[in-house]
Amino acid sequence: MNSHAIFGLNPMWLSGIILVIVYIILILEKLNRAVIALFGAMLMIYCGLLSQAQALEKVDFNTLWLLTGMMMLVNITAKTGVFQYVAIRSAKWVKADPVGIMLMLAGITALFSALLDNVTTVLLITPVTLLITEQLNVRAFPYLFATILASNIGGTATLIGDPPNIIIGSKNSLSFAEFIYHLTPISVVILVAVCGVLWLIHRRNLKTTQAARDAIMRFDEKEAITDVVLLKKCGLVFGLVLLGFFIGHPLHIEPGTVALSGAALLMMLAYGRQPADKQSENVHHAFTEVEWITIYFFMGLFIIVGAVEQSGLLEVLGEKLIAATGGDVPKMAYAVLWVSALLSSVLDNIPFVATMIPLLQSAGQGIPPETFEPVWWALALGACLGGNGTLIGASANLTVAAFAEKAKQPIGMVQFAKYAFPLMLLTILLSHIYLWLRYF
Repeated sequence: MNSHAIFGLNPMWLSGIILVIVYIILILEKLNRAVIALFGAMLMIYCGLLSQAQALEKVDFNTLWLLTGMMMLVNITAKTGVFQYVAIRSAKWVKADPVGIMLMLAGITALFSALLDNVTTVLLITPVTLLITEQLNVRAFPYLFATILASNIGGTATLIGDPPNIIIGSKNSLSFAEFIYHLTPISVVILVAVCGVLWLIHRRNLKTTQAARDAIMRFDEKEAITDVVLLKKCGLVFGLVLLGFFIGHPLHIEPGTVALSGAALLMMLAYGRQPADKQSENVHHAFTEVEWITIYFFMGLFIIVGAVEQSGLLEVLGEKLIAATGGDVPKMAYAVLWVSALLSSVLDNIPFVATMIPLLQSAGQGIPPETFEPVWWALALGACLGGNGTLIGASANLTVAAFAEKAKQPIGMVQFAKYAFPLMLLTILLSHIYLWLRYF
C-alpha cells in the first residue's frame, strides 16, 4: 500500500475519488476518453499515489501491442476489398432474400468479429449493409440492429474479438486456445438463438420487389477485390498470426508479440520492394490508421486502476465480495455475470473490466486458479454481451449508429433499447445456464 499521498490524505479515498470522477466524465462524454484517462493517470502520479516508474509497470503492454498489431493487420487487409467481397457473395448466396441477407450478414459479422475485433468489423460491414438495404428498398434498422448484436456476440468468442477479453486474457495468462474452448461454444449457441428471434420478428415484414432482388444478383463481387497479390500476402500472414496465437502460449510468447511481428512481416511483404519514398508513405499510412485514441485511453486506464489497486482499495472490496458470496465460486460467477452485464449495458465495458480484474484477483486469493477460472469466463460473457443492452453499451454500437445517421437512417436510443435489452437479458440467461451446466 502507498502511504505517501499528497497532504497526507488517505490513499484509498483519494484514488477512489479520482477513479469515480474519471468514470463520471467518461459516462457524460463531454471530453475525449483518451484525454480524460491520461489526465486521471497523471493526477494519480502528481498526488503521490504512484511514481512514474510504478505507473509504467502498471501499463499492460501485451494488451497495447496486441491491439496495435491487429489494427495494422486489419487496416492493410481492408484495402484488398475482401470483406466487401464476402458480404456481397453472401447476399447472392441467399438469392437476395431480405430476411436471408439479414441473417447471413449477422453470421459474417460474428465470424469477422471473432477473428478481427468487433469495431473494425462493423466499420467494414456497415457500409455494404447500407448499400444492400438501399438496393432492396427496405428499412436499414433491422439489418444494422442484427449487425450490432452479432458483432458483440462474435467478439465474445475469442481472445482478440473484444477489448475486455484482451485485458482478461492478458492479466490472467489465459491463452487464445482457452478462450475458444470455453467461450466459442456458448457464443455459437447465443448467435443461433438471437438469429432465431430476429427471424421470428422479421420473417413477415421484410419484403421487397423481384426487381430489387435482381439488382442485388447483378452485383459483381469480384469488382470489390482491388489487389489480389496483397490479398494473398494478407491471407498468409493472418494464417501465421492465428497459428502463433495457438502455439505461442506453451512457448511463453505473448499474443502482443505475435500480433506486432505479424504487422511488421505484412508491411515487409506488402511494401518491402517499393521505392523508399513510396514505402515510407505506405508505412506512415499504416501507422496513422491505428486508433491511437484507443491505445492511449487504455494506457491511462491501466495507470488509474493500478493506482487504485496499489492503494489497497480493491483488496478491501474483494474481501467484501468474498463476504457477500461466502467465498462460494458459483455464487461469485453468477453475481459477476449479471452485475457486469447490467453495468456494461450503461457503462463502457473496457474501464469496467479493467477495474474488476484486480478486484476479482484479490477476491480469488487462496482459491486454486483452476477452481476460480469460471469467474473469468463469467466476467467476459457479462461484459461483452452486456454491451448489447443499449446503444452506448459498446464502441461497435456507436460506430454503427454514426454510419446510420450519416445515411439518414438514424437509430434512436429508446428504439434500440426496446428490442436490444430483452435480447441481451436472454443471452445472459443462456450464459448463466451454460456456466451452471459446464462448471458447476
